[in-house]
Amino acid sequence: MRLRALLDTDALGLRLLGGQDELDRTVRGVMTTDLRDPSRYLSGGELVLTGLAWRRGPADSEPFVRLLAGAGVTALAAGEAELGPVPDDLVAACARHRLPLFAVNESVAFATITEHVVRQVSGERAGDLAAVVDRHRRMMTSGPAGGGPDVVLDLLGSDLDLRAWVLSPAGRLIAGSRLAETELSAGVCAALAGEHLAAVRSGRRGPHRVTVGPATYSLFPVRGGGRGPAGARDVRETVLSEWLLAVEADAGDWPAERLDLLEGVTQLIAVERDRRDAARTVRRRLAQEVLELVQTGAAPTEIAARLRVAAPVLLPGLGAAPHWQVVVARVEWDEARGGSAGPPAESGGGGRRTEGPAGSLAGGPVAQALLEEILVDPRSSGPEPSDRIAVAHTGDEAVALVPLPAVSSEHDGSETGLLADAILEAVRAPLSAGLDGDGRLTLGVSAAVHSAEGLRGALEEARHARRVAAARPGRVCAAGHQELASHVLLLPFVPDDVRRAFTARLLDPLREYDRRHRAELIPTLEAFLDCDGSWTRCAARLHLHVNTLRYRVGRIEQLTGRDLSRLEDKLDFFLALRMS
Repeated sequence: MRLRALLDTDALGLRLLGGQDELDRTVRGVMTTDLRDPSRYLSGGELVLTGLAWRRGPADSEPFVRLLAGAGVTALAAGEAELGPVPDDLVAACARHRLPLFAVNESVAFATITEHVVRQVSGERAGDLAAVVDRHRRMMTSGPAGGGPDVVLDLLGSDLDLRAWVLSPAGRLIAGSRLAETELSAGVCAALAGEHLAAVRSGRRGPHRVTVGPATYSLFPVRGGGRGPAGARDVRETVLSEWLLAVEADAGDWPAERLDLLEGVTQLIAVERDRRDAARTVRRRLAQEVLELVQTGAAPTEIAARLRVAAPVLLPGLGAAPHWQVVVARVEWDEARGGSAGPPAESGGGGRRTEGPAGSLAGGPVAQALLEEILVDPRSSGPEPSDRIAVAHTGDEAVALVPLPAVSSEHDGSETGLLADAILEAVRAPLSAGLDGDGRLTLGVSAAVHSAEGLRGALEEARHARRVAAARPGRVCAAGHQELASHVLLLPFVPDDVRRAFTARLLDPLREYDRRHRAELIPTLEAFLDCDGSWTRCAARLHLHVNTLRYRVGRIEQLTGRDLSRLEDKLDFFLALRMS
């Protein structure tokens, strides 16, 4: 469609500020952005919509417009709802680069313009395919009865014979075509999410073509205007919170019309995502209020009153007051690398990572969006389970209040609620790809508490568990409350020089002997301690004669001057192996 047609559509609320001679330009798509440099996401021919949050001063307009013009953008439309009239410096920059500029009336939502452009472009370029997009739009904008993303994916299957799924960045299945013969397995979902995050972090434009098992998939980013901090300047601020559309097909062979159609579908799904994000506002506010009360030492009765208000919102339909868990998350980026690949900083040679400053990137909102995605039962699908999680952020830390249904008073000793290991297993692989060598996610999980009095302790417990996780190697680490009652709590905080000296004194003689004689003294020591000093069990595990085992243990004692029949020496060896 042409720019002139947009200007002539009164319902879009567009006012021309410059580019009268360029109104015959063709619009091939639409993109909403407040990034200072959105060029990596542009393919040319777009109408770019912006709320001007990227502009901090007059000097910012020229580089922004220059990037758009260089990417082949058709026109720019600036909203007046947030910052008022379009500034003169932006008008002048667009005139210099011959880029048509529109002002968008404050009463018109960007989603209205997006839907109009998608519908018109599809109609002009794809013929009958436009009817599919139009049906998707009508069903998705008709409210909850329309079925949300699932309806869109069903229509892709029935009308275009395409199997497609919507996934979270952590690899959770958000929606899938009900016409598909089989659902994607959790492993395939995680692999697709990881491939997508790695491609986005490397700056490659979508769709991304990947092969997982016998199938080939094309991955389309689902980008909306509601995620990430206002004026996000870095892809790292949004990459961990955006959905993706996975289509079982090789889009490399598709004509431009079909690519345009799928791009339109992702925009429609983004509208649904933004709508669901907006619905989280109440839960976020409740979490923020409770967090502030807990942190400022408010009376338990005041916290309990706030929780009674929050419970019906977070657990609709359940009359009993829930128990609560607290999960704390922190996302940190290595600013020294500026987004390049490479391992995070380590202290000394012991391989233990140290927790550094958060840097200039806003970590709190990123961690908040991540917790809202990953604190969902992995056995569930769809976005609704996340409606029962309230996440706030303070500084570079995000804090989640997770309500648990009331349990029986006869506690049988089994674990209830969220477990750190289960969370870690579900999200480590895909999110490590999104952190791409210069970022870390650390999580701490508290025990369940039964009253408002316990929330302050649960918050501190979760924070301490997160610090334990932060002291471990790896891009994505988590620790739970169980680990705060064992030696695991102490080991990460032993200074590196003490760790190295302690382990070297005990283990270096054994390592050197193993290197020269291939005697396997270290594996023998580990097995002996794991078997609690039992000669017969250890010999059976190592497939050795007991006399051979006694010879090896004797050699260990001779080289180290220790006695493995003494509890103190066993404990020293155990700790040395744990810290090595």
